[in-house]
Amino acid sequence: MHPVLSRAKEVLIEVPRHGKLAYCLLRDPRVPAVPKAALLAAIGLIVSPIDFPAWVPVLGELDMLALGVLAVKTFIEACPEDVRREHEDALKAGTSIFDRDVRDTVVAAREGTGRLANRIRARVLRRDPYQSVSEG
Repeated sequence: MHPVLSRAKEVLIEVPRHGKLAYCLLRDPRVPAVPKAALLAAIGLIVSPIDFPAWVPVLGELDMLALGVLAVKTFIEACPEDVRREHEDALKAGTSIFDRDVRDTVVAAREGTGRLANRIRARVLRRDPYQSVSEG
């Protein structure tokens, strides 16, 4: 495989892992505020509507991807090593803040969907044909 393609594949594989780790580290109060602020500023620049080299096809998008990868890697390296290792171990074990938040979000979404379905079902079963949904 060509070295550039090999490196691109490696970066794409580590992006989700680094993203999860960065999420956990952002949520950890033991991580100093300066690295957190730097990462959030880089993310703000990425999502900003101002995109300077966007007129260059393909490269206009790759610069934002590169900035995102660089910002996350720099943030992770700026965090205390013991805290970083703790979160890496928790991610491997499936017990991290990220894993917990994903589980909580899925449970909340299921409960909300179930409640919505029950409300719709209840309205349909007892509904007066001339009553609007907003009145019920």
